[in-house]
Amino acid sequence: MNLTLGATTRPWSTLPFPEACACIAGAGYSDVAIFASQGAIPITSATTPDEARAVADTARQAGLVPSMLICGVKLDGSVEEGVADHKRLIDATAAAGIPWLMNCGTEAPATFDPFREIMRQCSPYAQDRGVALTMKPHGGIGLTGKMMTETFELVNHPNFSICYDPGNIIYYTKGAHRPETDVADVAPHVGMCIIKDCVVVDDKSDVHLLPGEGWVDFPVVLGKLVEAGFTGPLYVECLGGSELDDINDRARRTHGFVTDIIARL
Repeated sequence: MNLTLGATTRPWSTLPFPEACACIAGAGYSDVAIFASQGAIPITSATTPDEARAVADTARQAGLVPSMLICGVKLDGSVEEGVADHKRLIDATAAAGIPWLMNCGTEAPATFDPFREIMRQCSPYAQDRGVALTMKPHGGIGLTGKMMTETFELVNHPNFSICYDPGNIIYYTKGAHRPETDVADVAPHVGMCIIKDCVVVDDKSDVHLLPGEGWVDFPVVLGKLVEAGFTGPLYVECLGGSELDDINDRARRTHGFVTDIIARL
């Protein structure tokens, strides 16, 4: 099985973006998912096309493919305002040549329907510009696989998919739902997967650990995704560790851990 394996910049969030890219490339990853660097996401709806291209070029100069960007969805105004804002972000993403734009859904029930409408209206716009939209579980609208499937069906557009995050299934349900069984409820609709582990100790969830050392059974989760037709990509999000050398070592070890699982699928 051949699946693209990238890393998000989250483990290196305290570093400038160019340095984070260098670390990711040095750990053996081919792709980078752009998360916040030093407190700010490098590409937003306020980013100009030239600025977006410069960010992407920084990743490419490090030998990485900038293939995913994390984002929020504007839900503090009207649906029309949210759509306009997201279309500006899609334009910046397209200018950068980034094929995936990932959001974390929304937690407030009153915003579930506006969120879905924004995704419904923006999905064809993004498709025309070569950008795929995807939502990952972050509590709220994406608490479980069944809830994500509901949103997938209500958006009802081929350019909108689910980004499965097995660690977050545990994190936001405090272990009441496990990804090994939950994934079956959404697997046919998953276009991307996050590599993130989780444990729950004394009723407190923790994702800051090395993948493979927590509760997620990655061979089972990834195996069920592949059985449902999943073709990647995968992005490592959390590694644990605090010192740079340790984080880089964990990134290399995780690359080997996931690569070995992929080879056996």
